[in-house]
Amino acid sequence: MIETEVSEKVKKLKSAAVKLGTLSAQIKNTALEAMAKALDENRKTILSANAVDLEEGQKKGLSQALLDRLMLNDQRIDGMIEGLKMVKSLPDPVGEVLAEWKRPNGLKIKKVRVPLGAIGIIYEARPNVTVDSVSLSLKAGNSIILRGGTDAINSNIALAIVISEAAYAAGIPKGAIQLIEDTSRETVEELMAAREYLDVLIPRGGKSLIKAVVEKAKVPTIETGEGNCHAYVEKTADLKMAVEIVYNAKVSRPSVCNAIETLLVDEAIAAKFLPRIKEKLDSAKVELRGCEKTRTILPSIQLATEDDWKTEYLALVLAIKVVSGIEEAIAHINKYSTKHSETIITKDRKAAEKFQAEIDAAAVYVNASTRFTDGYEFGFGAEIGISTQKLHARGPLGLNELTSYKYLVEGKGQVRV
Repeated sequence: MIETEVSEKVKKLKSAAVKLGTLSAQIKNTALEAMAKALDENRKTILSANAVDLEEGQKKGLSQALLDRLMLNDQRIDGMIEGLKMVKSLPDPVGEVLAEWKRPNGLKIKKVRVPLGAIGIIYEARPNVTVDSVSLSLKAGNSIILRGGTDAINSNIALAIVISEAAYAAGIPKGAIQLIEDTSRETVEELMAAREYLDVLIPRGGKSLIKAVVEKAKVPTIETGEGNCHAYVEKTADLKMAVEIVYNAKVSRPSVCNAIETLLVDEAIAAKFLPRIKEKLDSAKVELRGCEKTRTILPSIQLATEDDWKTEYLALVLAIKVVSGIEEAIAHINKYSTKHSETIITKDRKAAEKFQAEIDAAAVYVNASTRFTDGYEFGFGAEIGISTQKLHARGPLGLNELTSYKYLVEGKGQVRV
């Protein structure tokens, strides 16, 4: 059988996973510190590689949202460095005793946290995912193979070289960090079939990528989802607060999955609130699309269609619907949501509790922006993605979510009757 880049690297990955899973927290933390230092010292190399990707992306006509996801600068490198340091500061999850008990027959049983093993990540044009994924995987005792998209290949190669060399020099087993440089469709298909060597596969990207991996992979997957997120301004809301939250959730970084795509407004306050939020969003040149009720108040905006309620724009576009109350808001969200992040702005405690109880999403907010659904903001240091499924993990995938557990059972000669 002809050896391919994927087959060669997953074999090394599996071998390294066994050694990595038993490393001390000290060695892993030393590696994370070394990786942070290496990023800082190699900024010029990383930014030069990223400039090539950006230039190629512009030639290919990538959207502004994709170019924003692709772009690295000193601030974003600083963010990766800070993430590495935060992951280092977190407790090592490996070996944590989750529960222990003794059976009537004298057997002592412990439920202990262990690494998942060898992880594969398939992702698109966000080079920071390279560093975030490696940092969390290593700290949780997992080896990792990365397969990024064509648009970010030069950035990913530069980042992978810098951090892997630093990690190996600090004692991480060689082969524990792998990057697939061949970005053809065949490498994705080969990774999806590598059940013998991979313990879990995590797709991170657009709807079509995630759908393809979840449906075709033979390796168990953790589904990270797109973000068709909503903000609901309830009738008792502080309108000034609501304006700031909605603006932040839409405008601060529209190209990411935790940005809102639809605004729901209670009809009792629509006449007061909609002109205020339009004025604020106009300052950022946000395109608004509204239902018929919305357009009676904001006649200049485009009429929203059924497709608008389903769309993750990842751009400065926002759909608006006026609703009769919290029941209609919850029904609309549960129908169109991708189960990522949803928020209500309200002064009514009962409304807040009802919203949080009945909305089916990984993160449900009260009086806060959905933009906080992020591993770093949740105190996880970083994340591998936002899981919108319910098995095996949900929400930001941090250290604990990259582990499993096993039972350690100790006896004194017991046999089962």
